[in-house]
Amino acid sequence: MGKSGQVSTGKGGEFDGRGSAGMTAREYLSQAYYLDQRINSKIEQVESLNDLARKAGCAISGMPRNPDRAVSSMANAVERIVDLQAEINADIDRMVGLKTEIMKVIRQVDDPEFQTLLEKRYLNFHTWGQIAVDMGYNVRHLYRIHDRALLEIKIPKVVTGCQ
Repeated sequence: MGKSGQVSTGKGGEFDGRGSAGMTAREYLSQAYYLDQRINSKIEQVESLNDLARKAGCAISGMPRNPDRAVSSMANAVERIVDLQAEINADIDRMVGLKTEIMKVIRQVDDPEFQTLLEKRYLNFHTWGQIAVDMGYNVRHLYRIHDRALLEIKIPKVVTGCQ
């Protein structure tokens, strides 16, 4: 075990940077960001389907057509929108739980500077440049602080994850 009490070793006993849950501190903390990206992608899909549904309902042509076809296209789009919105709501619920869990893990780090950096990066999704300006460091020094902060992270044995 390393300094954080959660790291394991690979073959031959060398440090592999992984916690007891099988992921690195960075991977563990980054879960919220990737879940946020998936939520945003689904929101974009809903917007696209809304546009499609509007087009299906508003298709006007001088040619005779089957009105059931437009209704069917719109019904399919609306059904998919409802499904995606349910997925988005479930993902948001997971996001709230995941961020709460990550916040608890970050609070276990003793150094307030480390906590601030980790919160800005992994809970607020700030860029390295934004964090550097906010904290008054150059980015290279911030990376060094970040590396030290990650060593202090204790990954929970049971990780809820964002599957």
